[in-house]
Amino acid sequence: MGGHEVKSVFSALALIAAASLVGCSGEAPSQETAAPAEAPAKTQTALDVFPAMGATGVNPDTHLFLDFETLPEIGSSGLIEIRDVDSGKTVDQIDLSIPFSPNPTGRQSVSTEAERRALAEGFQHSDYQFITISGVDFLYHPVLVQNDRVQIDLHPGVLGYGRTYQVIMSPDTLIGGDFGGITADDGWTFTTKTEAPSADTDRVVVAADGSGDFNTLQGALDFAPDASPDTPFEIFIRNGVYEELIFLTEKSDIVVRGESRDGVVVGYPNNSAFNPPQPAPSRRPAFTLYNVEDVQLSDFTIENQFIGQAEALLIRGKRVVVDNMQLNGSGDALTTYGSIYMQDTELTGDGDTILAYASLYCLRCTIKSKGPFTWTRTPDGQHGNVFIASRFVRVNEPLPWTVTAENPEGRIVDANLARLPRNGPGSSAPNFPHAEMVIIDSTLVGISEEGWGPVEPPETFDWSGVNFMEFNSVDADGNPIDQSGRHPIVKILDADADAEVIANYRSPAYVLDGWTPDVR
Repeated sequence: MGGHEVKSVFSALALIAAASLVGCSGEAPSQETAAPAEAPAKTQTALDVFPAMGATGVNPDTHLFLDFETLPEIGSSGLIEIRDVDSGKTVDQIDLSIPFSPNPTGRQSVSTEAERRALAEGFQHSDYQFITISGVDFLYHPVLVQNDRVQIDLHPGVLGYGRTYQVIMSPDTLIGGDFGGITADDGWTFTTKTEAPSADTDRVVVAADGSGDFNTLQGALDFAPDASPDTPFEIFIRNGVYEELIFLTEKSDIVVRGESRDGVVVGYPNNSAFNPPQPAPSRRPAFTLYNVEDVQLSDFTIENQFIGQAEALLIRGKRVVVDNMQLNGSGDALTTYGSIYMQDTELTGDGDTILAYASLYCLRCTIKSKGPFTWTRTPDGQHGNVFIASRFVRVNEPLPWTVTAENPEGRIVDANLARLPRNGPGSSAPNFPHAEMVIIDSTLVGISEEGWGPVEPPETFDWSGVNFMEFNSVDADGNPIDQSGRHPIVKILDADADAEVIANYRSPAYVLDGWTPDVR
């Protein structure tokens, strides 16, 4: 399943042209007898491709890859075509004259809320490159160029089992890197596996090199049954880098486990500029769990490669476990709804690092943020963010979206634990009067004396239902933190007077409405 050299037909023509200038003896003919020289044919450096030319047993969810010594750029025109060899039919086509997004780099040209809303109102997926996952349309990158590799993402489901396919790329698909296109004569064909995994299996393997049941995590998630109440369906991901947009919806009883936390990286460049706001679900995260139940993520990394409103992970679900994960996002790096248990996980973000609607219980977690750690929006009738024996580390760096050519130093802000400003104009919820965040036995690094806020003033916002509490916080050296200067909305718990409250919040079942998580 490894790479294989593919040479353009232009290379073959160049070799033929060179041979015509050499006699049978190997000696060059004299100028008097030599035919007039023609302009040299365009050549290209040999490419390594995946799946390899003539490969068999290929998973139908495969991406296509081309490796270059000199990396090209993505063309603004050009055509990528996938043909079924037996039928001769084109099963997929990517036209690079169609833009990827109104903001393909993830940086938005508009600056005001009115401009953003106007852009969203005029937005149509059909004007751009898009894919459909579980009935939801997403703008996507059909071609990604990173490091020394070009990745081509076909539309989901276009390849079937037991078929042979041919790849054709026009020369203007990629610019530079001595790329001369790939024609039918170049012979980049591959044959897929004869059949999918057995329908009654309870475990599949994802491997980027094609050695598993699926090449992509999304392919495995699509294959997973809607529910497995007796034995959770397990997806095991082998070490590798998986550049893909992930969306799982309306399924339950799934465990997704990586071979190692640092060795498995699932990521994608996405944000609210690349995928403009539309009716739910949100399209801006790299990885989304939407309307799921009893799903567990363990032992791998999720990252969003864009900045701005760019979640690594969005969860809307019941009884979701996040275990020993690395989550790297930007603004709203983790957005939460429902009931979530998170342990031994590190989350990095740039501000409002947790956009929090869920009952979220965090044990031994580390949160690193350049801006506010949370914007806590707990609905009435449930608990909110609870952190036990966790670490909050302020990253003293500028907010990345404030770093511009005009302002190369950007802007550094306070990173307080939770904020409750008045929401933007036009919002259905001007503020969140039942917000809850509780921090117990945790380490705070670089946090200001006030620690919490800003909060909308009590003259316009009723604080009585807000539940911000803190107990036994220490600094990086383990020394107790002086909490006398905390924001007035915060209650500092007392070990004796509030013993029952502290004990309650240390219990996951109390926070998570009776659910005692079983981490598998």
